[in-house]
Amino acid sequence: MIVVAVIALLGAVVLPAYQSQIRKAHRADAKASLTTAAQMMERYITEKSTYATATLGSGGVFADRSENGYYALALTDLSAATFTLTAAPQGSQASDPCGTYTLNQAGARGVTGGSLSAAECW
Repeated sequence: MIVVAVIALLGAVVLPAYQSQIRKAHRADAKASLTTAAQMMERYITEKSTYATATLGSGGVFADRSENGYYALALTDLSAATFTLTAAPQGSQASDPCGTYTLNQAGARGVTGGSLSAAECW
């Protein structure tokens, strides 16, 4: 009975810590996707002289999902000279305390909707 109690106690402590580390590891998916998408946007403006007509997804400058599918990507605040890319957590990553990642044309990194700061998440 003592062994079962010890195993239950370890499970109660270890499982949340493990899940937290998994979510933290999946954040790399968002950061890598946003960085690559921003590079593709810079390439796009070089070719088209505007960000305004850029899209994500099939036929766009970059996919609308991160490589491993943990984040949905979107373009917001799109104009001729500016853009903001967002990466919203999906599925098992939806409860991540970083919330939605953002990256704009100036390289400013941020997060919205989470309990952690941009410095802690990026």
